[in-house]
Amino acid sequence: MEIEKLGYQFIDGEWREGQSNRILSDINPYTNEVITEFKIANVSDVDLAYQAAQQAKFEWDKVNPYKKREILENAVKYIEENEEAITSIIMDELGGTRLKAAFEIGLVKNIIKEAATFPLRMEGKILPSTIDDVENRLYRIPVGVVGVISPFNFPFFLSMKSVAPAIGAGNGVVLKPHEDTPITGGTLIGKIFEKAGVPKGLINVVVTDINEIGDAFVEHPIPRIISFTGSTKVGSYIGQVAIKNFKKPVLELGGNSAFIVLEDADLDYAVNAATFSRFTHQGQICMSANRILVQKSIYNEFLEKYVAKVSSLRVGDPRDPETIIGPVINDRQAANLKAMIEKGIEEGARAVLKGNINGRMVEPTILVDVTPDMSVMQEELFGPVVCVIPFETEEEAIQIANDTRFGLSGAIHTANLERGVELAKKVHTGMIHVNDLTINDEPIVAFGGEKQSGIGRLNGEWSLEEFTTLKWIAVNYSQRVLPY
Repeated sequence: MEIEKLGYQFIDGEWREGQSNRILSDINPYTNEVITEFKIANVSDVDLAYQAAQQAKFEWDKVNPYKKREILENAVKYIEENEEAITSIIMDELGGTRLKAAFEIGLVKNIIKEAATFPLRMEGKILPSTIDDVENRLYRIPVGVVGVISPFNFPFFLSMKSVAPAIGAGNGVVLKPHEDTPITGGTLIGKIFEKAGVPKGLINVVVTDINEIGDAFVEHPIPRIISFTGSTKVGSYIGQVAIKNFKKPVLELGGNSAFIVLEDADLDYAVNAATFSRFTHQGQICMSANRILVQKSIYNEFLEKYVAKVSSLRVGDPRDPETIIGPVINDRQAANLKAMIEKGIEEGARAVLKGNINGRMVEPTILVDVTPDMSVMQEELFGPVVCVIPFETEEEAIQIANDTRFGLSGAIHTANLERGVELAKKVHTGMIHVNDLTINDEPIVAFGGEKQSGIGRLNGEWSLEEFTTLKWIAVNYSQRVLPY
């Protein structure tokens, strides 16, 4: 696979340059080398992409459901045949380690396999009527065209999480990847479905930014759904623009997950799980554990073990198989993290481990003596920075865990599983896991957040529901008796 050559727009089945005169350089965040350059898409390109998706959707309607399933399965085969090349671009384009790349590719294959079942699950219903001789038919049909906007952290998966189910449910798609990951989150996906055999124009990829197109991607009259994954601030704006234009927003947004360790937990396992839950992919995951809550009776022992474990994580070249923490995605993210750490310390937090920040290389930082009003407790720490907080009682732990505007994921560690489940019910999140990680995603389980962590649910039957609509057709086998 010549991934490095995917520096083009993919519109109506053709690889072409964008019509803007502006150039986007795709940068390796570790080496600072230019991977490729794009002439970015303008508003006309966005319109062409949506027009193509709408026309191709009518062709897709004619394809036998079993053939659709086969085409989606072809996408999985293509990924498997090119797994090493895809691993390479994940390492180069977003600074992901080999471990992270394997994790992400596995998620991608699973979500496509689930989406491949959708063509055979477009089931309707026949319902009784209050009127004699009338049959009510309820058809499940595609919405038409879905616009997908994906982020930079898990771009391959978080693009595919909407793209594959939308296609499987019978829709055309226009995908706008994040400008820092235009290949992994965009043109790579276009190539995969091109090779899999979808109709020309069914999947389109526009590489651009809001400075060029403004709100055109969301406001365009063709898409019926806008699926966005990213920050809460941007998601709120996109949701408002979508609703203003009578489109349904599906929003997967930020998190501030609590990882709760009760005094009866397996301490070593909890330390390892808390480490993975915070520092995987440099902490650039919406489900990452931002706050580690530990019962006071074991707090000191946990903290000692946790600092030792985190200190052992290798920071460096993502291509080194031993590396756990690579670079953050860009200079802005590194600067934001530095500012948040400094602000937390100014507000009274203490760093028991304070990593160096050299360019985009951000070493782990562990903060203690934090209070609920501090910015490091209230904001999403999208990097290798974490707060560790003691608590006395279960009630206090729940109060701390819920003291956030977010509600995405979480974890509770305890020897008493049912105690953990009862506590989990009290944490206001869309997802929470007992004796497990905060980072969890499975292809048939509802994924989504509460509060400012999102609107809607994806995966399995929930994705099928999100990307389809219901049409009622009533059939009168005789004639209705009319009053006039």
